[in-house]
Amino acid sequence: MAGVLAERYKDHPALLIWHVSNEYSGYCYCERCAAGFREWLKARYSTLDHLNQAWNTRFWGHTFYDWDEIVPPNELSEEWGGNRTNFQGISLDYRRFMSDSLLDCYKLEYRAIKEKTPNIPVTTNLMGFYPELNYFEWAKSMDVVSWDNYPAIDTPVSFTAMTHDLMRGLKGGQPFMLMEQTPSQQNWQPYNSLKRPGVMRLWSYQAVARGADTVMFFQLRRSIGACEKFHGAVIEHVGHEHTRVFRETAELGRELQQLGDKLLDSRLDARVAIVYDWENRWAIELSSGPSIALNYVNEIHKYYDSLFRMNIQTDMIGVEENLDQYDIVIAPVLYMVKPGFAQKLERFVAAGGTFVTTFFSGIVNEKDLVTIGGYPGELRPLLGIWAEEIDALLPDQTNRIVMKQEIGALKGSYSCGILCDLIHAEGAEVLAEYGADFYKGMPALTRNRFGKGQAYYIASSPESAFVDALLANLCEEKGVTPLADAPAGVEVTRRSKDGSSFLFLLNHNAEEATVKVGPEYTQDLLTGQAVSGVITLAGRGVSILSN
Repeated sequence: MAGVLAERYKDHPALLIWHVSNEYSGYCYCERCAAGFREWLKARYSTLDHLNQAWNTRFWGHTFYDWDEIVPPNELSEEWGGNRTNFQGISLDYRRFMSDSLLDCYKLEYRAIKEKTPNIPVTTNLMGFYPELNYFEWAKSMDVVSWDNYPAIDTPVSFTAMTHDLMRGLKGGQPFMLMEQTPSQQNWQPYNSLKRPGVMRLWSYQAVARGADTVMFFQLRRSIGACEKFHGAVIEHVGHEHTRVFRETAELGRELQQLGDKLLDSRLDARVAIVYDWENRWAIELSSGPSIALNYVNEIHKYYDSLFRMNIQTDMIGVEENLDQYDIVIAPVLYMVKPGFAQKLERFVAAGGTFVTTFFSGIVNEKDLVTIGGYPGELRPLLGIWAEEIDALLPDQTNRIVMKQEIGALKGSYSCGILCDLIHAEGAEVLAEYGADFYKGMPALTRNRFGKGQAYYIASSPESAFVDALLANLCEEKGVTPLADAPAGVEVTRRSKDGSSFLFLLNHNAEEATVKVGPEYTQDLLTGQAVSGVITLAGRGVSILSN
């Protein structure tokens, strides 16, 4: 069908890009998928001996003696209640298989289309931090990344920004498409609030500010029935253009038309990167302990949010990304260390980079088998520590990270919780200690000199004030400075192209705000007015400054 459509429309003058399917999702456990899973495993492990070793099937007598004995993990076999499993190896691999299987489905249409229109790009719309598919693998088969942005009215602005940055990071910083957003109201969330006046425009420019070269909407006209009849649209049920939503959408379109191609294919340059890995997330979520409160995405966001509030431009990257362009690389909760990644980190730090990781890191390999010899496994030489035990704290329990001395913005003590690694320094400098419990006085923050650089280990999940102070210190040491002097609630990013820079100022406050910018920015592209030093933004206002 895809090939027939491509043949019919291949010479149509309006054809710009192909969009395959919609929001690929959902795992399957049918007999055909079971058979496909066995073939996938044969290709991955070659023999049952290798598979049994990778899954540690000796435990609880799981040893397989025939490929046909293997069935998908579900509530009829190993899994229950979502991510609860008795057998992490098979559950982790089934997620890999399902991601690959759905990707193969996409590739079938991709290849059929490319045979007819080899020069027309092909995409499919992703869903941000959607947990079931490894988008870094998917992006390799997409000519351009596109995604659907549907934050709730109370979604942290920094979380949406982080998701845009992740989508941009899937293809090494290449601009992406904002495929879907609602002009106002959504329909599937518990509380479907209207976007207040100016918010649709503001959030659209947030996508552009973080790498989008396309701003699109779902849907054009509201359906009169079925499950999305109350999902927002450019044309409301009333059927005419005399609505607030239509006027705001039309005005945004006018502004984007006015901008033309000035911003297209411009890039964001970051000196700080945060590592995110879907397979690491799967392994953490499938882990039988040590704490149900551990949330990988939340820990990632804690570090991203700190940089966001400092207006430090940050890339979201996968483990395959080249690290040479960065001064600081942060990998919270790096539970799974894939082959070669520890060595890549060592080269990065030895050359002068700063690396930061946290508790519950370096525990297992890509098979979810523990790296014996002491945590953090392969990261132990780089970090100069070893972790003896991991304590899980109840939701109402906390400990303290007590600084041994004042180090820049880091001083005094800070609350921490969820997990506490009981670590010993073996070469690393102890910068802070725990303040309570039987491990009071044990290291809670360490720094290890490695080659020309340094590697930090944060042994617990700290409060935001600690993260803010630590990252402020590290950025100052590396000369990574904020893009502008902006008050809280004002987001700042910068895109560059052909020697020109474009500074985005987005005021997420309902009240006006004043921002100090450098003298190199002389014009506001949206108003055409000259600027000099200080910008006043209306509530939910946007400025794009050029040099």
